[in-house]
This record gives sequence, C-alpha cells and structure tokens, in this order.
Amino acid sequence: MIKTIKYFERSITYRDTGKGKTVVLLHGLAEDSEIWIRQEVFLQESFRLIIPDLPGSGKSQLQEDVSMEGLADSVKAILDEEGIDETIMIGHSMGGYVTLAFAEKFPQSLTALGLFHSTAYADSEEKKLTRVKNMAFIESQGTFEYLKQSTPLLFSDGFSKANSETVFELIEKYQSFDPLALVAYLEAMKQRPDRTVLLKEFIKPILFIIGQQDNVIPFADSMEICHMPSLSYIHILENAGHMGMIEDVQQSNSILQNFLQTAGK
Repeated sequence: MIKTIKYFERSITYRDTGKGKTVVLLHGLAEDSEIWIRQEVFLQESFRLIIPDLPGSGKSQLQEDVSMEGLADSVKAILDEEGIDETIMIGHSMGGYVTLAFAEKFPQSLTALGLFHSTAYADSEEKKLTRVKNMAFIESQGTFEYLKQSTPLLFSDGFSKANSETVFELIEKYQSFDPLALVAYLEAMKQRPDRTVLLKEFIKPILFIIGQQDNVIPFADSMEICHMPSLSYIHILENAGHMGMIEDVQQSNSILQNFLQTAGK
C-alpha cells in the first residue's frame, strides 16, 4: 500500500506492505523506495515493511532540512504516524547514513540496524572534493548525464558487462530525479559527522552487508568498521559492488531474512 503524510506542510510517501515484525528499508542517493522491490516481494510474507521515498526522492517532496539528521526526523515522523515504537532499520549507502543518524537521535526506537554497502566514517577530504565536483557537474549538465557516468560504477565490472541492460534501465528510471535534491544530498553527505563511536556504543545487533568489489565504500574501510560493534553480523558479497540488492538478489534476500528473524527478539 502506498501512503502519504504531511511533514512540515510537504508530503512524504512510503510503501507499507506485509505483516509481522516491522522493518524499515532506506534507499540511497538517486534512488527511491522501488530500489528495494526485489527484497519487498521476498520479505513481505514474514515482515511488515515500511519503505519511504526519502524527502526529495520518488514522490516525496524536498524538505528544507536535508541533513542526515533531518532525513532521520522524517523517517521518525512516518513511524509516529503509524504508531510504531520499535523497528529494525536497514539503510543502503546514503540510507545507511540516515540510519546511523536515526540511531543517534532515537536509539530507543531501534531493536537492530543494518548497513547495506554503507559506512560510519565521515567523508575524507578527497571524497569531499569529489562531492563538490559532482555537485557542480549536476548543476551544469543535469541528472541524466550524471547518472550515465556514475551508475555503471556502482556495479562490479562483471555485473555491468553481463547485465548492461539492467544498468541502463536504472539510469533511465531515475533520469528525471530532481537535480536540486541530488545536490542537497551530496552536500549533506559531505557535511555528515563520523559516527564510529555510535557503532562502538550501540549494544543491539548490527548487520553489515559488504560488497567485495564496491567502488564507493572501500572494502578495507568496511572491514574496519564491521568489527567495531559489540554484536556484528558480517556478510561479504564476493561478486557484488555497491548494489548487492540487484547484483546478488538471492544471497542478499537470504542474509536479510536470517538477520531480521533473529535480531530484535
């Protein structure tokens, strides 16, 4: 079911499907809730899934506060609307940054969390410069040209070569993504703080799904942070880059199902 709420006089849309333990799935940059469709179909038989279009994505309107903390507040507004006191939250890439911001602000609302190709580290200076260049490129060339350059790099070389149509379909799907939202997200990611202390202090289960061929989140960084929490569930997708939910659907679904069944009990 597609639902919409008003948040600071602007609309936020989300998918609410399935029954059972509540799970929130948060998408990444230049994506929307439909990026999780392969997981939604698989998991909705056992779990209630809340899958938002983060403000500025999909059918949700851009809010004034596009920080990771502001995006976390918008997710909390959905949970409050639904009367959900506790949930497990899984975030892909930028969605992982939002998940960590949510865990920092509302730890009592989480029974577990997951980072799906994401990190608790802040941007390096080199990464910040890349963000600035990408923002300038989007402002001058637009979303479609940006996605044509960036999207293929999200996948492993093997997947891109064998599934070029899938990659291009993703570019086409999001080619009309609001460039103002993309620029706002990139700036927010550039400004986000290091949250490794949160990982070390979070006493509930944390899932890490890591792409061994990830060009966005360095594998070495992922292997460092996944050993910081007191209770980590670590899974490496050997043939995946940054889009394991598409590159390795079966294994990703199995990992999520097993974690969601055991975590938060």
